[in-house]
Amino acid sequence: MRRFAMKALFMVLGFNRAGRPRIDWDRAILILSTAVTFGLVALYFFGKSTARW
Repeated sequence: MRRFAMKALFMVLGFNRAGRPRIDWDRAILILSTAVTFGLVALYFFGKSTARW
């Protein structure tokens, strides 16, 4: 019984990975927000360096 349960568990885990690759939304949002933050900081420093005040 224990052997059958392990085989069934590994089969279910294998089906989960064998399907269409899904987007990891947490990672995508983290990368996007980090890129936006760096972009805003770069724009701030660019604006400060070109301003004449």
